[in-house]
Amino acid sequence: MSTLSNKLKEEYSAHIDCLQQRTKQALSYEKIEGVVIHSGQEIKAFLDDNAYPFRVNPHFKHWLPLIDVPNCWLIVNGEDKPTLIYYQPVDFWHKVIPLTDDYWHEFFHIKVLTQASEVDKLLPYDKKDFAYIGSHIEVAKALGFEDINPERLLNYIHYHRAYKTAYEQVCLRQSNALAVKAHIAAKRAFLNGGTEYSIQSAYLSAIGYTTDETPYGNIVALNKNCSVLHYMALDKTPPQLHKSFLIDAGANFNGYAADITRTYAFKQDKFADLILRMNELMLNAVNGLKPGVNYVDLHIATYNEVAKVLAEFNFIKVSAETAVESGIVSTFFPHGLGHHLGLQVHDMGGFMADERGTHINAPDNHPFLRTSRTVEAGQVFTIEPGLYFIDSLLRTLKESAYSDQINWPKVDEMRDYGGIRIEDNIIVHQSHNENMTRDLGLD
Repeated sequence: MSTLSNKLKEEYSAHIDCLQQRTKQALSYEKIEGVVIHSGQEIKAFLDDNAYPFRVNPHFKHWLPLIDVPNCWLIVNGEDKPTLIYYQPVDFWHKVIPLTDDYWHEFFHIKVLTQASEVDKLLPYDKKDFAYIGSHIEVAKALGFEDINPERLLNYIHYHRAYKTAYEQVCLRQSNALAVKAHIAAKRAFLNGGTEYSIQSAYLSAIGYTTDETPYGNIVALNKNCSVLHYMALDKTPPQLHKSFLIDAGANFNGYAADITRTYAFKQDKFADLILRMNELMLNAVNGLKPGVNYVDLHIATYNEVAKVLAEFNFIKVSAETAVESGIVSTFFPHGLGHHLGLQVHDMGGFMADERGTHINAPDNHPFLRTSRTVEAGQVFTIEPGLYFIDSLLRTLKESAYSDQINWPKVDEMRDYGGIRIEDNIIVHQSHNENMTRDLGLD
C-alpha cells in the first residue's frame, strides 16, 4: 500500500467520527432522527437523451470518496454506522462502476441497489423523522420526504465544513499535487509557443484528465484574453506574438478541489516586472492570513497594497491613498482576495458568523468578496489578488470624474497583456500557514 493510501486510511476514522458528532448535534437542533443524503442523478439535456456531466452532491462526498456514481444514498443518524446504498445496475449501454474493496468500506453498512426506481425498499419506511439532503426535490417528494434541505441543519453543516479534518487536508494536498504537476506542463507549453487549446491539452494530459474531470472550467488565456476574468474560449490559433499567459486551473482528489492561478510573461519585460511585484504582494497577503484576522480586513489591506503597485509603476498620477479614496483601484482589482476551498471550489460557510447561519455582509464598496468570516485554524483559503487592464472598466473610468488620476499612456501599454492573477491554496494552522501550492514546487 502506498504512503498516500496509508495516510488516508489512518486519518479516515477520525474524519468519520467528526462528521458523526456534527450530524448528531445538527439533528438535535432539527429534532429529527436522521438524514438521507442523495449523491444525485444524471440530468438530461432538454429534449435529448444525453446527460450533462454528473456532479455529485458535496454533502455526499463529504462522507466518502464516491464522486462519479449517481443514484447512491447515505442514511446517517450521528450514532450508528451509516448505511450506504450503492447503485450498481445491470447495464450494457454504459460502463458500470463496480464496488471494489477500499479503506472506507468498513465504516458503512453497504447495500447494493440494481434499479434506481426501487430505492424506496432500502430507505427508511417512515420518513417523517428523516430529512432529505440533495438537489432532486421532486424525487424526494415522490419518495415521501417532507423535510427537504432544512435550513437550520444545512447552516450548521456549512458553518462547520470550514474546519477541515486531517483526512480532508491530506486530500487537499493531493489535489494540489496534481494541479501543480499540470501547471508546470502548461507553463512549458506556453513558453514553447502553444495555443490556448494546446496549452489546455498539455495541462489535462499531464494528469490524465478529461475536461469534465476538472473541478471547474479551466481558464487558459493568452495576451489580451488575460483581462477576461472567466475566459474559457480556448483559441486554437496562435497569436502573432506571445506576450502573456494566465492560467486558472485546478484538480480533484477524492472530491476535494485545488484552485491555482499563475501568470507568465513570454519575455523579460515590464510586464514580467509587474508579475514579480504582484507575486510579492500575494505572498505578503498569505502572511497576513492568521487566526483571529477578519478576511474582509485582509482584503482591504491587500486592496491598499494594489494601490501602491499602481503608483510604483506610474499607472496613476495620484498617491496610493488618493486612489483608494476615489475607488479607482477597483478598476484594476475588481474581485475579492479569495475564498474558502474544499469540497467545492467556492466552499460554503464564508459569510457565516455562527452555526445558525447569521450572515455577515461584504462591505458595499467591496461587493465581490466571497467570504467575510474571521479566519481560524483548520480553515483552508485561496489567496488570489489581481491587477488587470480591462477595456470595459477602463472605458468607464475614462468617462468618470476620476479620469485625470490615471496615467493613460502607461495603462495603454499594458492592455495587450490583459492582466495578472496569482493564486495559492493555504491551510491555516494555529502556529503557521501551510502554503500547499508553494510547498509542492510551483513558484
